Amino acid sequence: MEIVVLQPSLISLVAIAIMIGTIVVAYLKKITITYAIIIANLFVFLVSLFFGNQIIGDLGFRPAYLSVEQIPQIYTIFTSMFVHSGFLHILGNMFVFFFMGIAFEQRIGRKKFLVIYLITGVCGALTHSVLNLGSWVPLVGASGAIFGILGAFAYLYPRDEVVMPVPIGIMFIMRIKVIYATIIFAVLETVIVMFSVQDSTAHFAHLGGLASGVILAAVLIGKKAEKTKQATTAGSLDYMHIKKSDTINFSHLKELVKTPELKKILQHVEKENVLQARDMWLEHFLEKVTCPVCNKPLNHFDRKIWCEQEHFRTDY
Repeated sequence: MEIVVLQPSLISLVAIAIMIGTIVVAYLKKITITYAIIIANLFVFLVSLFFGNQIIGDLGFRPAYLSVEQIPQIYTIFTSMFVHSGFLHILGNMFVFFFMGIAFEQRIGRKKFLVIYLITGVCGALTHSVLNLGSWVPLVGASGAIFGILGAFAYLYPRDEVVMPVPIGIMFIMRIKVIYATIIFAVLETVIVMFSVQDSTAHFAHLGGLASGVILAAVLIGKKAEKTKQATTAGSLDYMHIKKSDTINFSHLKELVKTPELKKILQHVEKENVLQARDMWLEHFLEKVTCPVCNKPLNHFDRKIWCEQEHFRTDY
């Protein structure tokens, strides 16, 4: 039995460097992981506009890679999540992921969000592969991971609302509770699979990602997530507590304004009428503020802000 090692092209190695580099930099710099994943996908897509066949051929995951002979290519189960086959493919995925990913990442934090994203993406690919063993048709796209995020989000925070396209006869862009969106997409995917609709979409990857998202959320976080009191310096804005009817205590936030940049960001928070956009500006502000005493980053959770050294504490 001969082990086969397929050498990726130079341009594919560049694409891999983009994927890894973007995520690592975002993690180290405490940048929202959702942004990093979207940026990585967009950059890889730009590269694939010029080298599409090469990128998909090298970095797409093929079920045949699960064989012992092809096991060196197993890394493509990760790289395939950052490769898309066309404009509509990446546009649809990134649009949904932008609104849903930010809200969910704010809920559970950057580390767990990234873990759920990557593992459910792998589970989606494996589900597709088990039902297509030996296939050499490449699987590409972030859909499995995005369905995984949707499943985890629905399990932990079913009453949260997100803006996303919902297929009800035709595609509507609407604000909808996560649990309803999950049910709609799950039923749609199940119907397509049951009636064996022939198209180019890996529907079993979607269902595998969705199911693994629910399971992983239960294992990693548990159903008591809404009562969790853990804190982090970034990505932990308590989304459910910020409603349009809520009043933010800007006087407390203004105490933390030390630079023109922070002043400008806080002005955006005050003026923004779109809920999710306001939350994004508020999260951006909270990521940048520092303790008035020791100048170290502040923790924030459940509308409270505090210094780990106990020099400062307030709410908003």
